[in-house]
Amino acid sequence: MPNQTKAFASNLLHESMSWMDMYYDSDAGYVYSLDAAALTHETRASTWYAAGLFARNEGDDVEQAAKIVKNVIDGQHKNVSSQWYGDYQIYPEEPSLGTEQYPPVIYNSWDPNWRGFVGTTFVLILEEFPHLVPYDLQQYMLESLYNTSIGDSYRIGGVDDDNLYPAYSNPSIMRAFVTGWVGRRLNESNMTAAGETYAQQVIELFDRADTLSEFNSGTYAGVSLFALTLWAKYMPPSSVMKQNGPSMIQHTWASLASLYNANLKNVAGPWDRSYGYDMNRYLSILALQIWTLVGKERAPINAKPYAMGHKNDFAIGPLVAILAPFHNTIVDNTTYNSLLTFPGTHNVSTSAFSPPYDTYPRNITAWISDNLTIGAETFSENVIGGPAINPSSFNPAAVQWSRKDGTVGWLSLYAQVKELVAVAGEKSLGITYPSGNSTSGFSFLVGTNSNAGKRDVASWADVEGINVTVSGSVSPNCTVTFNGLVGGAGDTINDFEFWNFTYVMPAESKDTPHVLLKFELL
Repeated sequence: MPNQTKAFASNLLHESMSWMDMYYDSDAGYVYSLDAAALTHETRASTWYAAGLFARNEGDDVEQAAKIVKNVIDGQHKNVSSQWYGDYQIYPEEPSLGTEQYPPVIYNSWDPNWRGFVGTTFVLILEEFPHLVPYDLQQYMLESLYNTSIGDSYRIGGVDDDNLYPAYSNPSIMRAFVTGWVGRRLNESNMTAAGETYAQQVIELFDRADTLSEFNSGTYAGVSLFALTLWAKYMPPSSVMKQNGPSMIQHTWASLASLYNANLKNVAGPWDRSYGYDMNRYLSILALQIWTLVGKERAPINAKPYAMGHKNDFAIGPLVAILAPFHNTIVDNTTYNSLLTFPGTHNVSTSAFSPPYDTYPRNITAWISDNLTIGAETFSENVIGGPAINPSSFNPAAVQWSRKDGTVGWLSLYAQVKELVAVAGEKSLGITYPSGNSTSGFSFLVGTNSNAGKRDVASWADVEGINVTVSGSVSPNCTVTFNGLVGGAGDTINDFEFWNFTYVMPAESKDTPHVLLKFELL
C-alpha cells in the first residue's frame, strides 16, 4: 500500500462530501437530486452521504447522518408479497409503487440493485461506526437489512424481467455479502447459507479465467471491487467470501492494470459496460479507487469531478475513501506501478463469461502501446448489446490515442449484432460478422476533435491525431454523420458527442461482412 493512501483517501472523502454538502437538505434529511430535478431528493446518494457524515464526524454530522438513515428506512418498501419488497424508494416524493398511477417497472420506478447499494452502505456504517449509531437506530437498520435480504431472495434471473444471474457481477457480489452478513449477525442459518451458496456461484464463474463476468467496466468494476472489499474485510474466516475476496481483488486489479495506459489515463477496451469513451471526461468509480492509490492528479479525474459526465457517481466517493486504507493493502506492487508508469508495449489475451447470454466465453484481445491502445472481444450471444442488453454501453471494439495537446481521441464499434469476431493486433483492428449478409453495416463512433482540431469532419483525414485506413468486404466509401448536444443526426451517447462513420456491404454481396482498420499516429 502506498504511504499516501490515508492522505489520498481523506482528500477524496472531503472533496466528495463538500460537493454533496451543497445538495444536502437538512430540513428534509435527504440529499437533493444530484440532477437538480426541481428540488426532489434522492435515496441512494443520501445513504452514501450519511456514511460520509459518520466518517467526517464534524459539527452535527452524526445527528444528520442518523436522520438520513431513519428516513431511508422509513421509505423502504414493506409489502412482503411484492417483487420489490425490502427495496428502497428511488426518491421520497414518489407515489406509492404498484398503484395504477405508478406501476412497477423494473430499473425505472424501482431498481432492485438499490437493495445492494443501500444494504452494503448500512453494513459499512454498522461495522465502521457502531459507537456513533444510537442503539435503537442500529436495531432499525438490522431490521431493514433483514427485510432487504429477504427481498433480494425473490430475485431470479429470467423471471419477472429480472436479470440477476451470478454473471451480473456487481449486484451479485453485493447480494451474497449482505445476505451472508445479515444471516450471521441475526443468527439466521438459512440466510447465512444462502449468502454462501450464492457467493460460491460467483466465485466459480470468476475462477474460470480470474476475471469478472462484467468485464472491464470503469463504473461496475469499481462497484465489484468495493463489494469484494466488504467480503475481505467484514466476513469471518469460515466464509468463502473471506477466503476468496482478497485474491479476487488482486486478480481483478491485475486484469485492469494489464489494460491500463498511464499515459492516456485510461483502461483500454473492450468495455462490457461503459458510461463514456474517455475516463478523463466521465466520472468512473474505478477512477475514484485509482485516486486513493496514486492521488487525484495522476488519476483519470478532472480537477472538477462534478463537471464530468456521469458525475453523480462522485457520491460514492465516501465509501471508496472509507475502505481505501484496507483495500489498498491488497493491491500488489505490479498493479500499483502500472497505474503510475506505462510498462511498455504489450498484448493482452483473456476471456470472460456471462451465462446465460454467452454461448461461449468472450475472447478478449488488446494491443497496448505508449500512445495508442486497441481492444476487442469475440462473442456469440443471444442478445444485442451485451449482457446488459444496452448497445450504448457495450463497446466490443475500441481504440484510443493521444493527441498533441494531451487529450485522448477515441473510436468505438457500435454494437449491432449478436455474433462478432473482433481481434486487436499491432496497430490494427479486424472485425467480422459471421452471421452477417449484404444488409449488414459497421458503425464506428469517433470522438470529436480537440479544441485545436477541425470542428467539421467529412472523412478520416479530418480526424485529429491519427491516420486510419479501411479495407475489407465493405464498400469503400462511408457515410459520416454527427450526433451532438443540440443537433445533428441524433443524440449523444452518455453525454459524448461523436461522428458516426458507417460502412455498408455492396448490394447483393455474398461475402461475409468484414472490415480491417489500420492505424498510424500523426
